[in-house]
Amino acid sequence: MYRHFGEVDAAGVSPLYQHVAVALSESDEALRAIEAAPARKRHPTVILAALHDLALAGRAPELAAAYAAADGDAAAGAAIDTLLRMTDSVVAVAVRRQARTDETGRCAVLYPAVAEAARRVGAKAVGLIDVGCSAGLNLHVDRVGITYGNGQSLGDPSSPVQFSSSIVGDRAVPTRAVPEVVARVGVDRDPVDVTDADDARWLRACLQSDRPEQVARLEAEMALAATDPPLLLQGDAVEVLPAAFARVPADALPVVTTTWALSRFPLESRLRFLHRLDEAAAGRTVAWVSVEGVGVAPTIPTLGDRRASGHSIIGLAVFDQSSLRAEALGVLITSVVDSCGS
Repeated sequence: MYRHFGEVDAAGVSPLYQHVAVALSESDEALRAIEAAPARKRHPTVILAALHDLALAGRAPELAAAYAAADGDAAAGAAIDTLLRMTDSVVAVAVRRQARTDETGRCAVLYPAVAEAARRVGAKAVGLIDVGCSAGLNLHVDRVGITYGNGQSLGDPSSPVQFSSSIVGDRAVPTRAVPEVVARVGVDRDPVDVTDADDARWLRACLQSDRPEQVARLEAEMALAATDPPLLLQGDAVEVLPAAFARVPADALPVVTTTWALSRFPLESRLRFLHRLDEAAAGRTVAWVSVEGVGVAPTIPTLGDRRASGHSIIGLAVFDQSSLRAEALGVLITSVVDSCGS
C-alpha cells in the first residue's frame, strides 16, 4: 500500500511524499511500527499526516527541517526515525484524527447551484447547512471569488480567496449572485475548528509541504473562515439535521450542501437523510445541493453516466411540503465543470 501510494498516488504530485512513502514501504521496522495503529488508521494519508503534525508542532525538528528544505532523501530518513522513536505519539495522532481534504475550491461548483436554488424559490436570504463539513470552509461560498474558463466570474473579486474552474460544453454558468447568507451551520462527526490552534495545525498537516500553492490557499481559506466562524454541530448528520434547520431563520431558505459526503453513508442512512429533508419541508421550503458520485445521491438523475465513470453529479433538489423537484445541473469531471443544466 505504501509503495503504491509513493509510486502512483504521490508520483508527479509530491516528490517529497513519494520519497517518504517508498522508504517506509522498504523498512520492515517502519512497517511494524505502523502496525501498532488500528487497521483503519494505517493508510499512508493518515500516518504521513500524523508525522507532519508532529513536525509542525515542533516535536520532530529533523523531520520539520527536511520538509522545509523539500529534501526527499533527508525527509525519508527523518520520517522513519521519527516513526520508530515516537511510535506511540504517531499512533495517538492517527487514532484521534481523520485525514482531511478541506478546500473551498468546491465553491466553484457550489456557488452557482446555491444561487440557482434561491432563484427558483424566490429566496432573498439563505441559511447554509454543510453536511460532512469538517472545517466548514464550504460555508463561506459567498465570500470567495471564482473565475471560469469562459471568462465568467462570480462571487467577491476582492476576496483573498480566488479560484478558477474550466467548463466543458456550450452552456454558460448561471450568473445570479448568492443572496444574503444569514446562517452558516456545519454538521460533522468530527468537526474541525479553524480558530483552534491544534485543529488548524492538523489541516496544515494533511497537506504535503512541498506543494506551496496548496499550503498558501489553505492558509487564506482558514483566515477567511476565522473572521466569521460557522456554527459546528457534532454528530451523525441524520440525527443532527433537525437542530441545524432550527438555526436557520424562518424567513430564509435552508440550503443543505453535500460534497462527496454521502458516499461514506450506507444506503439506509442516505435514505434516512432524504427523509430528514422531507420532514423539514413540512413547515418550510428546503433545498439540497449535492456533488456526489454517480448514483450516490438518492433521487438525483445520473444523466446516463455509470458509477465506474469516476464522474460526479451536481444535483439540486427542492422540497416544498409534499412535492419534490430533483434534477442534475451538470457533471463534475475531476476538476472540470461540465455545464449541462439551465
